[in-house]
Amino acid sequence: MVKRKNSDNSGAVAQGNYEAKVAEIEAIISRIESGELELEAVFEQFANAVEYLRQCDTFLQQRQQQIDLLIETLNEQDGDQIPRVSNDGIEPKK
Repeated sequence: MVKRKNSDNSGAVAQGNYEAKVAEIEAIISRIESGELELEAVFEQFANAVEYLRQCDTFLQQRQQQIDLLIETLNEQDGDQIPRVSNDGIEPKK
């Protein structure tokens, strides 16, 4: 059975730590692909990679929300001076 680490900030990845998590995920993939790990170690490493990916995804979602909020705030302050573009890249009709 895979044990998950439970901590108050288990889903949090600091900005400087994001790159380190991505590098660790890549290292885990390399170790798994090498075929030199025992089966139990493969499962443990895979579980670690999935957890790191979840943390990175949470970090990116939080940053996207911050960007969206900043853009919304900027648009509200500047009125129509800034062209507004929807998520699909098509400028909304006025």
